[in-house]
Amino acid sequence: MKEANMALPVSVAALLQTDLLEDAAYRDDGLCVVGIFGKSNMQPGPLKDSLVNTLADKHIFSLFGGPEDGGSADSNIQAFYNQENRVLYLLLSSVCDSRQLLRACQSLSAATSHSDAHDFWKGLDRQHCLHLLYMFSVCHVLLLVHPNHTFDVTYDRLFRALDALRQKALPLIRAAIKDCPVSKEWKLNCRPCPPRLLFVFQMNGTLKLSGSSSESGGNPDKPKKHSPRRRLQHALEDQIYRIFRKSRVLTNQSSNCLFTVPANQAFVYVIPSTDEDPVGALLGQLRSNCILGDQDSTTTVSGPRRYQQMRRSARQPSSSGELTSMSMGGQLVDCSLKEFLWQHVELVLTKKGFDDSVGRNPQPSHFELPTYTKWVQVASRLHQVLISNTDEEMAELATKVQSQVKVLEGFLDADTKFSENRCQKALPLAHSAYQSNLPHNYTTTVHKNQLAQALRVYSQHARGVAFQRYALQLHEDCYKFWSNGHQLCEERSLTDQHCVHKFHLLPQPGEKPDMDRNPPILNHNSRGRSTSSCNCGRKQAPREDPFDIQAANYDFYQMLEEKCCGKLERIEFPVFQPSTPDPAPASNQAPRLPGEASGTGEAERLKEPSTAQSHTPGDTSLSLALSLGQSTDSLGPYGEGDGPDAQVQQKRPSLIDRQPSTVEYLPGMMHSGCSKGLLPKFSSWALVKLGPAKSYNCHTGLEQPGFLPGSSFLLPWDLVIRSRSEEDTGLTETLDGNTSSWPAPNKALIGKRGSTGGLGRSRRRDDMARVFVGFEYEDSRGRRFISCGPDKIVKVLGPGGAKDPATRVLNTDMPLYIPSPSQGRGLKPHFAQLARLFIVVPDAPLEVTLNPQVQPGPPPCPVFHPEQTEIVLPPDGLWVLRFPYSYATERGPCYPPKENQPLNNYKVLRGILRATTANPAPQ
Repeated sequence: MKEANMALPVSVAALLQTDLLEDAAYRDDGLCVVGIFGKSNMQPGPLKDSLVNTLADKHIFSLFGGPEDGGSADSNIQAFYNQENRVLYLLLSSVCDSRQLLRACQSLSAATSHSDAHDFWKGLDRQHCLHLLYMFSVCHVLLLVHPNHTFDVTYDRLFRALDALRQKALPLIRAAIKDCPVSKEWKLNCRPCPPRLLFVFQMNGTLKLSGSSSESGGNPDKPKKHSPRRRLQHALEDQIYRIFRKSRVLTNQSSNCLFTVPANQAFVYVIPSTDEDPVGALLGQLRSNCILGDQDSTTTVSGPRRYQQMRRSARQPSSSGELTSMSMGGQLVDCSLKEFLWQHVELVLTKKGFDDSVGRNPQPSHFELPTYTKWVQVASRLHQVLISNTDEEMAELATKVQSQVKVLEGFLDADTKFSENRCQKALPLAHSAYQSNLPHNYTTTVHKNQLAQALRVYSQHARGVAFQRYALQLHEDCYKFWSNGHQLCEERSLTDQHCVHKFHLLPQPGEKPDMDRNPPILNHNSRGRSTSSCNCGRKQAPREDPFDIQAANYDFYQMLEEKCCGKLERIEFPVFQPSTPDPAPASNQAPRLPGEASGTGEAERLKEPSTAQSHTPGDTSLSLALSLGQSTDSLGPYGEGDGPDAQVQQKRPSLIDRQPSTVEYLPGMMHSGCSKGLLPKFSSWALVKLGPAKSYNCHTGLEQPGFLPGSSFLLPWDLVIRSRSEEDTGLTETLDGNTSSWPAPNKALIGKRGSTGGLGRSRRRDDMARVFVGFEYEDSRGRRFISCGPDKIVKVLGPGGAKDPATRVLNTDMPLYIPSPSQGRGLKPHFAQLARLFIVVPDAPLEVTLNPQVQPGPPPCPVFHPEQTEIVLPPDGLWVLRFPYSYATERGPCYPPKENQPLNNYKVLRGILRATTANPAPQ
């Protein structure tokens, strides 16, 4: 044998791409391909590598590990071509080998999830199956190597999966090799012959040759014909054949099977265990060498040939396990591994083939012994389709083959199959938990709570890698159930109550509600009703719970104006006046849909960069006048501009007093965060005149419906009017509570009588003026009352009117909500809301300025105000300022307070009224 004919092991991809120069003597001879695959234990050297060394009688593979490779698909199959014996060995390595398993574990990171790790391992299994399909398509004989003497029944499932995959991929493989120079049978069946599968097991240390008494079964006079190892081989053959026949991996017709096993030849070989005494093994080899030297003394051989012969003779009994002589008791001689394999290889090389079909009418199977060149052409095509996928011409076929790999999932992925079955059984339980105690229509919060309960039930029963996938399906199923006719309208009214309708659309302008549509077209309704009074307070009517600001602050009062206060004198607040037929909301304002809870929004930020940052909705510390775009110095009695600061006063409001836009409107209420130059389309406030000052009788109070008994009396506010003959005629004095303010009512002045409201005898009658003020509160049931302090209600039992002065309510922040004095039977408290402010302005040289500012929530809630501030009320009138029913910004409505929220955060700021003297007209 020439050493050059022994090629080193290379990957099969490199072998197929390299032009091997064959010896002319073997070029036309046939080639037998032997594939080796299986598992290995944690020994330093894989069992499969040592088998190739034994079969080739040469140290081909290192038993202590070779150079590390990248672990790519091309390097999983190593090839060794023994050209002299015309045998090509293909050695398949996978994660079933300790070396590959260690490399795969190192590639996994610690943060890999359970499902990702499972997909990684199953991906390696699928890759291993494709390699096995390649081996079963190009080999004549296959050796399945197992590290112990027990058959692994998982191979039954693996071979059934491979058979199913082969049947699916058979048309694609035929298309790949249709141009190869092989026989029609090979092209049709996509393999040179049905490969014969042989099994090689390794005996562990527990099975050793025992004494003759145990071998004879208790009868030492009757020797056994076969050794224990051979009896084990026969038992394994019977077991393997029975398992494969039951699962129909093996059938009568061998041409239809994935592989065959011989009917009359041994197909199981058990390698005996190595001696655990290395010193004794070395002494035995030395003794055998000495005996060999004595026997061959007559025919002396010198040189390397003698050493090679001695080495081969010494290695035969130890490595191959051959017993060179008849054992005691007349037992048959056990063959070596090479002899076990060679009896099958000889059938291939002599072109006899395998006749493994059984039954009454066995059909001969096809067989072809290719030359090396023909085999390389077919193997290269199959390698491109099944493994490497690098050839552009075969790319389409390779993609189709990869799509067929899903047939392996049902056979190989038992964990996933169990997990899916378990999760599918848990889904109905989770669905029942979701639907338990559910109303017909419910909100998102209820949906999320029920979904969390369903997931808890699901997690108690579901297991495995399919847990997350079916949990997502549970999410989708529950959402579909909720959205399919069970979804409650998510809109909340301005009083923080849900709409009771299921999910619906709002009618467009001019469109009528339609219950038969899907989704239906309806207006929002919370089934909440309350009783409110009109702008002037003389008429009460029930109202629906509003869902937008226009319905809350404008439409309801406009409806009552037609029946009550439509003809009353009033001060109109400025609103948007369009100059185009199709005006649009402010560009920086997000337009709200008609069905949203709030039809308003905070005003857009100023377009000027310098002022856009200073007027934010959350900045309530700024002065009201600046946020409204007005200067405090330009208002009031000093507004004529006669002083030296007149020019400065005119420059400051130059930007602010510009004309409001007639193209863009403010889509909501005015507040401290609104930009300048924009007005809403309607006003949420109303200021009407009920009549002259004398229309209010301080002895009878307000004669309007809904007032609690004795609580309809306004509070007196006495103001001193200086005579014209005094030196400071025409000067104004503010009444803001400082040292220059007018004295509080009911306090006696020098030269005046001590009686309340009495006029001094030494003074003229125009020295005193009385203004009546009343903060009216109204609850949802229409109960009304006047408050004489933040925590006190007016209660007048006898004649004479209210005695408490109005200075207390004018110099403090009045609450926007207070507990209603008439609570219902329920546990939920009722709140009364500030609805109106009554002001009786006498016919006197007095100027009363109205400046309402409401903060309907804790900071950063902005301060709301009418579209016009600093309103001067004309004399001799009973004026009524109607406050908004609801307050809203661009971020949504400002809801009324809950039970556990402090009421002092909801307030009307002090300074709502200011009185100054006015110069009377010259006589």
